Amino acid sequence: MLKFIKHHMETIVGIEFFPLFSFIIFFLFFLTLIVWVIKVDKKKLKDISNLPLDNDTTP
Repeated sequence: MLKFIKHHMETIVGIEFFPLFSFIIFFLFFLTLIVWVIKVDKKKLKDISNLPLDNDTTP
């Protein structure tokens, strides 16, 4: 099964860029997430984390 997939992947022209492109997207997403976590206001995070515990059910 793996030989079948590997053979077809090797015959596609330009496929070598997809793993690199995927890694760059993955890396940028988590880098952005880390920067956001560092810069976000801690009070805002505390308010967001308490949302599921609020019992105020006013519509």
